[in-house]
Amino acid sequence: MTVELLVLLIVIGTALVFDFTNGFHDTANAMATSIATGALRPRVAVALSAVLNLLGAFLSVAVAATVAKGIVRLDAVSGHDLLVIVFAGLVGGILWNLLTWLFGLPSSSSHALFGGLIGATLAALGWSGVIWASGSDGVVTKIILPAVLAPIVAALVSAIGTWLVYRITRGSAEDKVTEGFRWGQIGSASLVSLAHGTNDAQKTMGVIFLALVAHGTLTKNDEMPLWVMAACAVAIAAGTYLGGWRIIRTLGKGLVEIDSPQGLAAESASAAIILTSAHFGLPLSTTQTATGSILGTGLGKGAEVRWGVMGRMVVAWLLTLPLAGLAGAICWAIAHVIGGLAGVLVVFGILIALSALMYLRSRRNPVHTGNVNEWPGDSTDSQAIAEKPADGGPAAPSNSTHSAQV
Repeated sequence: MTVELLVLLIVIGTALVFDFTNGFHDTANAMATSIATGALRPRVAVALSAVLNLLGAFLSVAVAATVAKGIVRLDAVSGHDLLVIVFAGLVGGILWNLLTWLFGLPSSSSHALFGGLIGATLAALGWSGVIWASGSDGVVTKIILPAVLAPIVAALVSAIGTWLVYRITRGSAEDKVTEGFRWGQIGSASLVSLAHGTNDAQKTMGVIFLALVAHGTLTKNDEMPLWVMAACAVAIAAGTYLGGWRIIRTLGKGLVEIDSPQGLAAESASAAIILTSAHFGLPLSTTQTATGSILGTGLGKGAEVRWGVMGRMVVAWLLTLPLAGLAGAICWAIAHVIGGLAGVLVVFGILIALSALMYLRSRRNPVHTGNVNEWPGDSTDSQAIAEKPADGGPAAPSNSTHSAQV
């Protein structure tokens, strides 16, 4: 086995790890509201989402074709140098995904990936290596503007939908409304999961395709290999089934108290926007879309919104690109200074060490199926409920300072 092939295999493996973290990081986008309202049991929800993410990954490759195009000038390098840039960018994206998962913050996996690639490219090629603004291309047009517009549009659509739902059903029996909308949520949440697989799995496909072109295995005009599609589909589905319970709790219980009609409105709005972006090949952030939809349900119903939680989310969104970029740049610098296969292995070792550290830290305050629907401080009896999980699992730790960081 040649050094170049070994580096390629490490890059592909790292890309699939990123895809895996994307899966459990973004499970909440589809299933948080269904779990919060009781439409689906937690384990059933993540299993259903995993299957639909798997299927969605095979529906289209439109988004995969746009990954990194019009954002960074990766055509300025080739071979080993390009592989190292892609590898460093992936590591930056993974570390940011894990850090935000640790704090229960639903940040964008897409922006983490793009941020890592932009940072590694800046370190390798300088300021000119990034397309900041050029017609329909560039960071401003393809990343920043969609990031600003997606949650606003989603919140508006969801708020209108929620208001209409409550207007239409105001004379109906509450128990029948709840039951009916819970069934509707199963369908709408399934559609979001399918849309997520169609949109997010393809980003990793695009990165692996780029690595194969850099290695010389493929040319840029070749079709996406079936094994790449299958590997990315399985990776994101496996991550989804793991269940990012910390983020599920934040979206399902931390932002707005959600009833079934609100859940259906939020999921329908998210699915419509995500599927539309996938159709046009736009790498939209599903996290920001889903969060905007959930916020919109609170506004549409006139319910209380925890603006402090929303503020922490917005801070995470603002920091995603620069901090993932910084991580990508540092990883590229380490790999470049050491050089060759040794540099790649050192960065890979750093990734493993930091990932293990964050996982161990998360075990101090675990979030699981038994306490995922309990937001700390909601009521005086929340601790008693949390200490007796509904699924008979281990009791949640008592910690009054736990707050929104899990």
